[in-house]
Amino acid sequence: MPERYDVITMGRIGVDLYPLQTGLPLARVETFGKFLGGSPSNVAVAAARLGRRTAVVTRTGRDAFGDYLHHQLREFGVDDRWVTAVDAYPTPVTFCEIFPPDDFPLYFYRQPKAPDLEIRTPELDLAAIRSARVFWMTGTGLCAEPSRSATLAALRARDRRGITVFDLDWRPMFWDTTEESAPGSTPTARYREALALATVAVGNIDECEIATGEREPHAAARALIRAGVELAVVKQGTEGVLAVHRDGAVAEVPPLPVDVLNGLGAGDAFGGALCHGLLAGWETGRIMRYANAAGAIVASRLACSSAMPFPHEVEAALTEGAVTSRPTGATP
Repeated sequence: MPERYDVITMGRIGVDLYPLQTGLPLARVETFGKFLGGSPSNVAVAAARLGRRTAVVTRTGRDAFGDYLHHQLREFGVDDRWVTAVDAYPTPVTFCEIFPPDDFPLYFYRQPKAPDLEIRTPELDLAAIRSARVFWMTGTGLCAEPSRSATLAALRARDRRGITVFDLDWRPMFWDTTEESAPGSTPTARYREALALATVAVGNIDECEIATGEREPHAAARALIRAGVELAVVKQGTEGVLAVHRDGAVAEVPPLPVDVLNGLGAGDAFGGALCHGLLAGWETGRIMRYANAAGAIVASRLACSSAMPFPHEVEAALTEGAVTSRPTGATP
């Protein structure tokens, strides 16, 4: 029997084109770097960097950018067997502007439709998804069909086995506002359906508000637990992170000091480290400190996927109590 995966993620993938010049609007940028992107794909990369056996379920266009993403996943040690091509749609591209320390506008090119929203239930390897130690899905996967039905089918196949993480991942520009007017079709309703099938929820304040209607961190965490999860993780940016477990355990961890270059990949690094810590069986406070450190390291770097830290880098940041340099993330 083949070895089961530590982490399988499902959802977005694309090409990130990030300016190599900071502090400039796109109209004035002359050079760009090309990177693998898409939150769940980055989470798979982050977990792989930490030594976990990972795979991603997603779709690309049948084009050169799709070929590039396959190559990058393999380079990062992520299994791409469930990354399939869609003839009808091009691989998405995302641009950003970089205005440190806290302004990073994103420009998504996912029209007429992103291939990763064409994931279909009959194509899923539900046995592999069921057996994975961690399954990670996102709110974006719920924004359109057939991805929505496939994501929910994967969650039902899990039947709350192992660790099933719902990354709230709220991207309002991906949702069809006309469809949302139908009863039971609002983002909040879709989120609640998925929360009932997950064991862990992770999101920032805005995402928690969409899922629960609550913005106060402790109230949002309690609402997520009432919705069905065992562990609620509320990311608060400069205020750190709050984690609340159904058993009553609470961890509040401040952020790690860092000179931010590009904050866009920090949440994905946090996610990969969260998976790593949960798999290791660490206590909640230790997991949050480790995940915070991983996120801070990536915030000090330009890219997302290629910036994901190795274990020795996370441990060094924790030992020093801050991210004090901008290493490249090259293999040690």
